[in-house]
Amino acid sequence: MQERSLDRAQAHKPIVIEVGGEPLGVVVPNAEGFRFLAVKLPAFVVDGQQFETVEKAHFAVSQAVRGAVELD
Repeated sequence: MQERSLDRAQAHKPIVIEVGGEPLGVVVPNAEGFRFLAVKLPAFVVDGQQFETVEKAHFAVSQAVRGAVELD
């Protein structure tokens, strides 16, 4: 029984999203896909958004960071 709960915990483990080697947030798996939670200012425009895949979340964060750099 304990093994089963460990498997479930592993399935819900946050996945770090990095851009240019800098961690900007995590995606947390849920029933609808993955929710992004930002930890650095450039990624906060994407904070709380839902994505179908980790790759789509990573792309959105990359675009947000790229847009923030272009505004500076």
